[in-house]
Amino acid sequence: MVLEPELRGSFAVRMDEAGARLDVVLAARAGLSRSAAQRLIEEGRVTVDGRPARKRHELRIGEGVVWQRGPEPSPVLMAENVPYGIVYEDDWLLVVDKPAGVVVHPAPGHEHGTLAQGLVEHGARGGHELRPGIVHRLDKDTSGLLIVAKGDRAYQALVAAMERRDIKRVYLALLHGDLPQDDGAIDAPIGRHVRDRKRMSLHTTAGKRAVTHFRVLGRAPGFTLVRVQLETGRTHQIRVHFAALGYPVAGDVQYGGRERPENLDRQFLHAAQLAFPHPEDERQLRFTSPLPADLSAFLAEQGLPAQPAS
Repeated sequence: MVLEPELRGSFAVRMDEAGARLDVVLAARAGLSRSAAQRLIEEGRVTVDGRPARKRHELRIGEGVVWQRGPEPSPVLMAENVPYGIVYEDDWLLVVDKPAGVVVHPAPGHEHGTLAQGLVEHGARGGHELRPGIVHRLDKDTSGLLIVAKGDRAYQALVAAMERRDIKRVYLALLHGDLPQDDGAIDAPIGRHVRDRKRMSLHTTAGKRAVTHFRVLGRAPGFTLVRVQLETGRTHQIRVHFAALGYPVAGDVQYGGRERPENLDRQFLHAAQLAFPHPEDERQLRFTSPLPADLSAFLAEQGLPAQPAS
């Protein structure tokens, strides 16, 4: 479930936050963008130990921070022409095949050209006004299948199915290195990195359980192709888990710690299968998405099947 930013709140500064700037910690704690946190501070809506503070204020352990958000106008999501494919559609939902390079919903730095805006005229409804119908997400450079609701009842039913882990999601990922196991599971909590709040990590003070199941489909010099099934759905889960093992997703410069291989322009991660109960009558739906041309061509260059059976 996506948690929305709170309207007001307070917290005591933790040891790992000591020495950090007020705006940075406030953004992380209140679920705000950095710029929104700075605006609250500049408007005098944030106090530290009862006194207004500057955004550059360096926090000390135990200081009490209180914030209050002002009223905001209701957002309006305008339709835009955005590329995506429709795999399935009925009166309740859509199953969308998202291309790499498309952000799922508006966010700081990506206010336009998102999938949510492309879906406005296709009846996406339910949930947050700025991401109507969006039940789960994919990273900008991850391609593949997404479920989109077309009303509040469908949205609530699909979110509940996600929380029950009744929505099965299978990915194809190419990893750097020769993964020694043929199959297995990674069970390690994920949260915001203790220092770099833009990254997810196992090195965290507030991790949530994350479980990733995998099976090797093929090997090539320097690479391992795996089928990945998510038991949980934490942000960047697949990328963080395999990077922590020392076998990062190929092309993932954020977590991989190396340059992209030649002829691979993005992370090699594709949401290839979806299975879930229909929100109207719980009949099981199953969908597949073939590897896009760029990933398929890169596999062929490595001597692996261009369309592996997942």
